[in-house]
Amino acid sequence: MTRKYFGTDGVRGLVGKAPITPEFIMRLGYAAGKTLVAHDSLPAGDHPGVLIGKDTRISGYMLEAALEAGFAAAGVDVLLCGPMPTPAVAYLTRALRLQAGVVISASHNPFHDNGIKFFSAQGLKLPDAVELEIEQRLDEPMQCMESRRLGRARRIDDAAGRYIEFCKSTFPNDLDLRGLKIAVDCAHGAAYHIAPKVLHELGAEVIAIGDAPNGFNINDCVGATAPAALQRKVVETGADIGIAIDGDGDRLVMVDSQGEIYDGDRLLYVIARHRIQQRGAASITGVAGTLMTNLGLEHALQRLGIACGRAKVGDRYVLEMMQQRGWTLGGENSGHIICLDRHTTGDAIIAALQVLAALRSNGVSETLAQACADVTLYPQKLINVRIKDGFDWAADASIAAAVGSAEKALDGKGRVLLRPSGTEPLLRVMVEGEAAAEVLQHAEAIAAVVSAAIAQA
Repeated sequence: MTRKYFGTDGVRGLVGKAPITPEFIMRLGYAAGKTLVAHDSLPAGDHPGVLIGKDTRISGYMLEAALEAGFAAAGVDVLLCGPMPTPAVAYLTRALRLQAGVVISASHNPFHDNGIKFFSAQGLKLPDAVELEIEQRLDEPMQCMESRRLGRARRIDDAAGRYIEFCKSTFPNDLDLRGLKIAVDCAHGAAYHIAPKVLHELGAEVIAIGDAPNGFNINDCVGATAPAALQRKVVETGADIGIAIDGDGDRLVMVDSQGEIYDGDRLLYVIARHRIQQRGAASITGVAGTLMTNLGLEHALQRLGIACGRAKVGDRYVLEMMQQRGWTLGGENSGHIICLDRHTTGDAIIAALQVLAALRSNGVSETLAQACADVTLYPQKLINVRIKDGFDWAADASIAAAVGSAEKALDGKGRVLLRPSGTEPLLRVMVEGEAAAEVLQHAEAIAAVVSAAIAQA
């Protein structure tokens, strides 16, 4: 059965337009609450409990109230923690022994978007079967519990402190960050009051930007998806390193002292290399990437004796591959990095701490450039082509011929990938290879063939 509302990372959209309306979100909370009650194995009289966190968007107030009402009507107790990174909600749900966690966030999107994503009691994304069950209950009428069975709500005052201590616990006890000047860009998002404190309490001199949210400026020319602000701040202040986080705190990009950007692929390599150095070659047999993972990372990992798997794009699918293969490390070039030996989900702060630990271990301080010396990323070109509903691009002979021609020319020294967008009517054409000019030429040629085929369809 196809999911109607849930995408790869919850329910998301433009605030005020279906499904991100107060009415729908209240029904979503009610449907999720009824699902929790249906699976309730608590002692008689106890209510299931759910934690609700959010990022800094102005619409978070409205949606938080709607969710709270829906859960309470279904007989579920609600704990509110206010602005908190997505991975913090995953951790706190587990730590507080709750039945589910909910995050109100649209991640790296602009402030006028918002969304709802769920975590299980184990701090993991909900299984597809549970999301389908929630969707089925959305079509049922709301029937409020009788008054004696309604849920209660309360606020957790020490949520930030709990999560800060958890983040610090993932950094080696015998290391600190003293002597390092670190610039951190919090994207005016959920980590604005968390990331600077974590780094400061580990000993770093911290320069924070993107730490003054006003409800409207989340991800606005700041954060992991707009690292130019961090590049400028690092160079301007003479910082040793820069850390950029996205609006909900699960995506990471770093910048070295020269202002060079390091994406998720290279950061993943730094962590994997360090794990091998610390624990031996047998400690990591594989790293999960995606279809978009750079071929240069795959080759660099192979030189370390590490296999590189390719899941579908999305941290949900990266995690699935990691669980299926028993791997503890995976991520995307966009900056989602999952360290299952540290947390159950992708976490920008924890991933940054793993990189910093790698650079400071063994009594030697490395730079990002030195740690990534064996990784040469191949040029990639991505072109989005708008397609018509029902157009079967995979069955088009002209597109297949164009792809085949490019692959033959690349002669095993590059890749061609065509994949539809999961949220828009777009076909993404990606070509990767050793020479940037050749990559651009092949990408544009394939995109032109796709456009022509659509025009004739």
